Amino acid sequence: MLYTEKILKAIKFSAKTHNHYQQQLRTGKKIPYITHPLTVGIILSLAKSPEDTIIAGILHDTIEDSAPDYKVTAEMITERFGKNVSDLVLSVTEQDRKLSWDDRRKEALDHISNFSNDSVLVKSADIISNVSEIYDDSCKKSDKIFERFAVSKEKTLESYRKIADALLLKWPTSPLSDDLKDILNKIEIMKNK
Repeated sequence: MLYTEKILKAIKFSAKTHNHYQQQLRTGKKIPYITHPLTVGIILSLAKSPEDTIIAGILHDTIEDSAPDYKVTAEMITERFGKNVSDLVLSVTEQDRKLSWDDRRKEALDHISNFSNDSVLVKSADIISNVSEIYDDSCKKSDKIFERFAVSKEKTLESYRKIADALLLKWPTSPLSDDLKDILNKIEIMKNK
Protein backbone atom coordinates (compact mmCIF):
# COMPACT_ATOMS: atom_id res chain seq x y z
CA MET A 1 0.00 0.00 0.00
CA LEU A 2 1.25 3.46 -0.87
CA TYR A 3 -1.27 5.63 0.96
CA THR A 4 -1.11 4.19 4.43
CA GLU A 5 -3.11 4.83 7.58
CA LYS A 6 0.05 6.26 9.19
CA ILE A 7 0.42 8.86 6.39
CA LEU A 8 -3.25 9.82 6.72
CA LYS A 9 -2.76 10.18 10.48
CA ALA A 10 0.26 12.44 9.89
CA ILE A 11 -1.71 14.66 7.49
CA LYS A 12 -4.50 15.04 10.05
CA PHE A 13 -2.00 15.77 12.85
CA SER A 14 -0.18 18.39 10.76
CA ALA A 15 -3.45 20.01 9.63
CA LYS A 16 -4.67 20.19 13.22
CA THR A 17 -1.37 21.72 14.38
CA HIS A 18 -1.04 24.34 11.64
CA ASN A 19 -4.60 25.13 10.65
CA HIS A 20 -7.13 24.05 13.25
CA TYR A 21 -5.36 25.40 16.33
CA GLN A 22 -3.89 28.56 14.84
CA GLN A 23 -5.19 29.21 11.32
CA GLN A 24 -1.54 29.54 10.24
CA LEU A 25 -0.91 31.04 6.79
CA ARG A 26 2.14 31.12 4.53
CA THR A 27 4.27 34.18 5.31
CA GLY A 28 2.65 37.29 3.84
CA LYS A 29 -0.02 35.32 1.97
CA LYS A 30 -3.59 34.14 2.38
CA ILE A 31 -2.68 30.54 1.60
CA PRO A 32 -3.14 28.00 4.43
CA TYR A 33 0.20 26.89 5.87
CA ILE A 34 -0.72 23.21 5.54
CA THR A 35 0.06 23.47 1.81
CA HIS A 36 3.79 23.60 2.67
CA PRO A 37 4.13 20.38 4.73
CA LEU A 38 1.89 18.58 2.24
CA THR A 39 4.11 19.77 -0.61
CA VAL A 40 7.16 18.52 1.29
CA GLY A 41 5.44 15.14 1.71
CA ILE A 42 4.61 15.00 -2.02
CA ILE A 43 8.22 15.83 -2.98
CA LEU A 44 9.48 13.05 -0.68
CA SER A 45 6.92 10.63 -2.06
CA LEU A 46 7.98 11.42 -5.63
CA ALA A 47 11.59 10.80 -4.57
CA LYS A 48 10.45 7.33 -3.45
CA SER A 49 11.43 8.01 0.16
CA PRO A 50 10.54 5.53 2.90
CA GLU A 51 7.20 5.97 4.65
CA ASP A 52 8.74 7.38 7.86
CA THR A 53 10.64 10.00 5.85
CA ILE A 54 7.47 11.10 4.06
CA ILE A 55 5.69 11.32 7.41
CA ALA A 56 8.57 13.33 8.91
CA GLY A 57 8.27 15.72 5.95
CA ILE A 58 4.56 16.18 6.61
CA LEU A 59 5.30 16.79 10.31
CA HIS A 60 8.60 18.69 9.92
CA ASP A 61 7.31 22.04 11.22
CA THR A 62 4.90 20.79 13.90
CA ILE A 63 7.29 21.16 16.85
CA GLU A 64 8.74 24.45 15.63
CA ASP A 65 5.46 26.11 14.65
CA SER A 66 2.86 24.74 17.07
CA ALA A 67 0.69 27.12 19.11
CA PRO A 68 1.81 27.67 22.72
CA ASP A 69 -1.47 26.28 24.12
CA TYR A 70 -1.21 23.20 21.89
CA LYS A 71 2.55 22.65 21.90
CA VAL A 72 3.72 19.64 19.92
CA THR A 73 6.64 17.78 21.49
CA ALA A 74 9.02 15.09 20.29
CA GLU A 75 7.40 12.75 22.81
CA MET A 76 3.99 13.26 21.19
CA ILE A 77 5.42 12.47 17.77
CA THR A 78 7.22 9.39 19.13
CA GLU A 79 4.01 8.14 20.75
CA ARG A 80 1.94 8.57 17.57
CA PHE A 81 4.46 7.88 14.79
CA GLY A 82 7.50 6.19 16.35
CA LYS A 83 11.01 7.21 17.37
CA ASN A 84 12.40 7.21 13.82
CA VAL A 85 9.86 9.83 12.68
CA SER A 86 10.41 11.87 15.84
CA ASP A 87 14.20 11.79 15.38
CA LEU A 88 13.85 12.93 11.76
CA VAL A 89 11.54 15.80 12.70
CA LEU A 90 13.91 16.86 15.49
CA SER A 91 16.88 16.74 13.12
CA VAL A 92 15.37 19.51 10.96
CA THR A 93 13.77 21.51 13.79
CA GLU A 94 15.32 24.79 14.96
CA GLN A 95 16.66 24.11 18.44
CA ASP A 96 16.40 27.59 19.95
CA ARG A 97 13.84 30.00 18.50
CA LYS A 98 15.04 32.71 20.90
CA LEU A 99 18.33 33.10 19.03
CA SER A 100 18.70 35.85 16.45
CA TRP A 101 17.81 35.06 12.83
CA ASP A 102 21.52 34.94 11.90
CA ASP A 103 22.39 32.61 14.78
CA ARG A 104 19.46 30.29 14.04
CA ARG A 105 20.51 30.04 10.39
CA LYS A 106 24.14 29.37 11.35
CA GLU A 107 23.08 26.66 13.79
CA ALA A 108 20.82 25.04 11.17
CA LEU A 109 23.62 25.14 8.60
CA ASP A 110 26.17 23.64 11.00
CA HIS A 111 23.73 20.90 11.93
CA ILE A 112 23.54 19.57 8.34
CA SER A 113 26.97 17.92 8.68
CA ASN A 114 25.38 15.52 11.23
CA PHE A 115 22.35 14.66 9.06
CA SER A 116 21.42 11.14 8.08
CA ASN A 117 20.42 10.61 4.44
CA ASP A 118 16.75 10.73 5.46
CA SER A 119 17.31 14.07 7.23
CA VAL A 120 18.96 15.37 4.04
CA LEU A 121 15.85 14.34 2.11
CA VAL A 122 13.44 16.05 4.51
CA LYS A 123 15.46 19.29 4.61
CA SER A 124 15.96 19.20 0.83
CA ALA A 125 12.22 18.84 0.23
CA ASP A 126 11.59 21.73 2.66
CA ILE A 127 14.05 23.99 0.81
CA ILE A 128 12.72 22.94 -2.61
CA SER A 129 9.17 23.76 -1.53
CA ASN A 130 10.06 27.12 0.03
CA VAL A 131 12.35 28.42 -2.70
CA SER A 132 10.08 27.23 -5.51
CA GLU A 133 7.21 29.17 -3.96
CA ILE A 134 9.36 32.28 -3.47
CA TYR A 135 10.59 32.01 -7.07
CA ASP A 136 7.05 31.66 -8.42
CA ASP A 137 5.90 34.65 -6.37
CA SER A 138 8.89 36.75 -7.45
CA CYS A 139 8.15 36.03 -11.12
CA LYS A 140 4.62 37.36 -10.59
CA LYS A 141 5.22 40.19 -8.14
CA SER A 142 8.92 41.04 -8.49
CA ASP A 143 11.03 41.86 -5.44
CA LYS A 144 8.05 43.15 -3.47
CA ILE A 145 7.53 39.64 -2.17
CA PHE A 146 10.72 39.88 -0.09
CA GLU A 147 9.11 42.59 2.04
CA ARG A 148 7.16 39.87 3.86
CA PHE A 149 10.32 38.30 5.31
CA ALA A 150 12.12 39.24 8.53
CA VAL A 151 15.38 39.94 6.69
CA SER A 152 16.45 41.38 3.34
CA LYS A 153 16.14 39.65 -0.02
CA GLU A 154 19.92 39.20 -0.09
CA LYS A 155 20.08 37.54 3.34
CA THR A 156 17.07 35.33 2.61
CA LEU A 157 18.48 34.07 -0.69
CA GLU A 158 22.01 33.66 0.68
CA SER A 159 20.69 31.56 3.55
CA TYR A 160 18.82 29.27 1.17
CA ARG A 161 21.88 29.04 -1.10
CA LYS A 162 24.14 28.00 1.79
CA ILE A 163 21.68 25.36 2.97
CA ALA A 164 21.21 23.92 -0.54
CA ASP A 165 25.01 23.83 -1.01
CA ALA A 166 25.48 22.09 2.36
CA LEU A 167 22.81 19.51 1.53
CA LEU A 168 24.45 18.78 -1.84
CA LEU A 169 27.83 18.47 -0.14
CA LYS A 170 26.45 16.11 2.52
CA TRP A 171 24.80 13.78 -0.03
CA PRO A 172 25.79 14.65 -3.63
CA THR A 173 23.84 11.75 -5.16
CA SER A 174 20.60 12.17 -3.21
CA PRO A 175 17.39 11.60 -5.20
CA LEU A 176 16.72 15.33 -4.78
CA SER A 177 20.16 16.60 -5.84
CA ASP A 178 18.97 17.70 -9.31
CA ASP A 179 16.08 19.58 -7.71
CA LEU A 180 18.50 21.29 -5.32
CA LYS A 181 20.68 22.32 -8.27
CA ASP A 182 17.57 23.76 -9.93
CA ILE A 183 16.85 25.68 -6.70
CA LEU A 184 20.38 27.11 -6.78
CA ASN A 185 19.73 28.33 -10.36
CA LYS A 186 16.47 29.94 -9.26
CA ILE A 187 18.26 31.67 -6.39
CA GLU A 188 20.83 33.10 -8.82
CA ILE A 189 18.06 34.35 -11.12
CA MET A 190 16.32 36.06 -8.19
CA LYS A 191 19.59 37.57 -6.91
CA ASN A 192 20.26 39.11 -10.29
CA LYS A 193 16.78 40.59 -10.82
